[in-house]
Amino acid sequence: MIKIAFFSKLLVLPVAGFGLLVAAPHGKIAKDIKHDNPQEKLDVIVTFKNAPTTEHHEKVKARGGRLKHNLGLVKGGLYTITAGELETLAEDPDVESIHPDRQVRAALDNAAAAVNAQAAVSAKLNGTGIGIAVIDSGIAPHADFNDTKGVSRVVYRQDFVCSGCTGDPYGHGTHVAGIIAGNAAYSGDSTFFRRFRGIASNAKLIDLRVLDSNGVGTDSKVIAAIQRAIQLKSTYNIRVINLSLGRPVYGSYLDDPLCQAVEQAWNAGIVVVVAAGNQGRNNNGGIQGYGTIAAPGNDPYVITVGAMKSGGTPERSDDRIASYSSKGPTLYDHFLKPDLVAPGNQLVSTAYAWGYPTLYQQYSTTKIPMTYYAVSGSSAAAIWYYKLNGTSMATPVVSGAVAVLLQKTPALTPNQVKARLMKTAYKSFPASSVAVDPATGQAFSSYYDAFTVGAGYLDIQAALANRDLASGSALSPKAVHDPSTQTVSLVFAPNSAWGTSLVWGTSLVWGTQVVSGTSLVWGTSLVWGTSGTEGFDVLWGTGSNGTVDPASIVWGTGSGNVNPLSVLTQGEN
Repeated sequence: MIKIAFFSKLLVLPVAGFGLLVAAPHGKIAKDIKHDNPQEKLDVIVTFKNAPTTEHHEKVKARGGRLKHNLGLVKGGLYTITAGELETLAEDPDVESIHPDRQVRAALDNAAAAVNAQAAVSAKLNGTGIGIAVIDSGIAPHADFNDTKGVSRVVYRQDFVCSGCTGDPYGHGTHVAGIIAGNAAYSGDSTFFRRFRGIASNAKLIDLRVLDSNGVGTDSKVIAAIQRAIQLKSTYNIRVINLSLGRPVYGSYLDDPLCQAVEQAWNAGIVVVVAAGNQGRNNNGGIQGYGTIAAPGNDPYVITVGAMKSGGTPERSDDRIASYSSKGPTLYDHFLKPDLVAPGNQLVSTAYAWGYPTLYQQYSTTKIPMTYYAVSGSSAAAIWYYKLNGTSMATPVVSGAVAVLLQKTPALTPNQVKARLMKTAYKSFPASSVAVDPATGQAFSSYYDAFTVGAGYLDIQAALANRDLASGSALSPKAVHDPSTQTVSLVFAPNSAWGTSLVWGTSLVWGTQVVSGTSLVWGTSLVWGTSGTEGFDVLWGTGSNGTVDPASIVWGTGSGNVNPLSVLTQGEN
């Protein structure tokens, strides 16, 4: 029996504030406080040199101010005060600084900003009418999954692990569901300053539980769930399946029943979005993380997703690949994967801690204090949200994007959705980057070749604006090694949409930084430069290691019952 594990490297992201610039003369007053009218009442955060006492609050009150929330964590408070009193308040030697109560707008902190999700919000696209099957560890009850009338948008539940079970004893599926379709109900009223809104915040969720309380399942359960999703397609308009799970690749996708199952869903008109895996740091056999895409992400039909880091800002120019994100080519078949990358490092999303899920109990680094998102919150651990890392978290970002794209253009086929997302992906990357694991201090180098970032970084705004319709299949191309020239080129399926046309040409889809003509630009010559390199031999089956099973090099030689996708509780710098 082959076990399936989720793809979390446990993770989160912050968000941007918006302010109108009106210069303030006093150095303690933030420059983006607007105070044209001295009588205008402003909400400001005043910080003090020491934790504020009643005496501090009374000083503000004496100037006509009113304390709204005590912010002891930052040695301050949120006050309402007239603009004309700010200068006088700033003269108080106990006052450290005065800031506007900046409006923070990001779904999942910086993740949504990085993929231009605001474009969908502006266009009033929130996944309405689209059903998304979450095949995972279950979806626990949460206000973020209710509609405006308080009715749950989890319209169907089925447990393939145990009869009569409900909820999410592991905690992974609830987090994934929130990234897809949470509506920020518990982080959205006026007392909150961070909002964790999913990409498709009004989509319907179909909860198909296949992972147990330890995050482990089997092929058969996943296949049964996929089958059920296909059966329910018309009933709930299921257009997307999210699979933030996987297992090692043991042979060609052609002979893998799990891959066959996802292809059946694809051919039934359901877009299947799959996590790439978290083995990008794996250097067994000198592979440097290459060839570690897991099943069923190795299938050329599905959209396979790798993970990016936000860099702590809403801008994507400083975003970098997560070093743990698995890389292509796929074992045995050598398909160019992942197809896309999306934010996946340190994402805050929905939790139901009162249900005592395993992840919440076992890993303290998943927890965030209530003060992280609630102005009036305590420093106690939040029970409705927590943070996880991994390609498990990047995958639902793409699933949500697919939902809003299909809401806008329902007639799109899975192939057209995949092709459009890949062509419109953001393709400006550095040549390389270095990440440091905060837990160990170990540094990991990443190179931005096609096997690391695929066609690029998800861009929802660009995808919604695009009108191109792919006329063929969007199967991921195969990378073929020519031993005589020591080059690796892309080979497309006979009916592929890619080809060499002006609309879907290679450089337009994969970008000129990762593809030069038809020969791939590799990340490092140490891995790909010569056939004598051990890593090259392992992946391509040549040289002295050609008789070694690549799966044993990448995943180890265990019995198959060992979970190869260990949960990593730290993000990375």
